[in-house]
Amino acid sequence: MFRKFLLATAAAIAVATLAGCAASAPAASHAASAEQAVAAAAERLRLAMIDPTPAALAPLVADDLSYGHSGGRVDTKDSFIGDLVAGKSDFVTITITDQTIKVVGNSAIVRHTLTADTNDSGKPGKVQIKILGVWQQQGGQWKLLARQAVRVNT
Repeated sequence: MFRKFLLATAAAIAVATLAGCAASAPAASHAASAEQAVAAAAERLRLAMIDPTPAALAPLVADDLSYGHSGGRVDTKDSFIGDLVAGKSDFVTITITDQTIKVVGNSAIVRHTLTADTNDSGKPGKVQIKILGVWQQQGGQWKLLARQAVRVNT
């Protein structure tokens, strides 16, 4: 009798464990899919910042964008796009390294190092900064809601 009870308990534990693994697999798959979608949106933004047009940039940034520069200036959606299109902020190249993405509900925390050649208002330069970006899913699309840059200590 005890042996049957032990076998039944072991079988119940095995079934519960397998059910738990099966249930967590879709959740893990969904998280990976969301991270990939955020990474793709971040890459589209990187490319749009190099070759800026309002049509390329506008769908990638939230209307309530708060875009913090490493020097302390904060842009809105309009000033961010306007400065890129006018060449006030001119990225010749942008390389992203050490990127991490953490999706939390309909938001994502993206951190990376940005290294770039710039030509702001016609003045060549180089920049290396750490970025924290907050992306939010709006209308089925990932959009940059907030961004803060800090200078790298060398």
